[in-house]
Amino acid sequence: MKHLRVTAAVDQERAPPFYTMLADSPAIEETRVVEWNLTGGGVETVLFAVDGDTAPFAAGTAPSVESVERTETDGRWTHVLVELRPLETPLFDAIRAARARPGIVVRKPIVYRDGDMRFRVVGNAAALQAALDETPDAMDVTVTDIGTFHGESEHPIAALSDRQREALAVALDLGYYDQPRNATHDDIAAELGCAPPTASEHLQKAEAKLARAAMDDLRSDRHR
Repeated sequence: MKHLRVTAAVDQERAPPFYTMLADSPAIEETRVVEWNLTGGGVETVLFAVDGDTAPFAAGTAPSVESVERTETDGRWTHVLVELRPLETPLFDAIRAARARPGIVVRKPIVYRDGDMRFRVVGNAAALQAALDETPDAMDVTVTDIGTFHGESEHPIAALSDRQREALAVALDLGYYDQPRNATHDDIAAELGCAPPTASEHLQKAEAKLARAAMDDLRSDRHR
């Protein structure tokens, strides 16, 4: 079972107004899909968490938006319940189809920020590849991380490759993360039996994965 982190950039000239509002509104720092309900009749109910001004959310924002209900809040996040018809907007219909595809699960939250959409997907390799192959032309999808899914209960270290875990363990043992630092990339490379640039690459990729996991958890906690 594979686990992917994905960033999708949408062509601004072909992006529907509702997507532009979610991902690139100057009034909104970040929007997250917290929950959704796939219903019959072509209507979908989505719960958003919004960091910013929710005034752009309104019925009639786009032809696909049926109704909007907002919470009152004094904190950073405002929750907005939206009923929409994704079938009337090809881009959102494609996202809906990907979520409903057998063999994969799109994990929440889906994050809209800086014009892009970021999300995580779990599934079997064939289904994941098929979903990537059927990405709409207006969307440029980049897989930023790929690994084996080990479950929510495991530490983010489980997302690292064996070589990345080994590099981190050696770095810790040698004092690379001590203050002051007691080891260099050359020292780590000697222990790993590889070139220093290779050791540096293993460490950088491992550190990036751990940092992303930590920030995802932090952002999720802020609007629970």
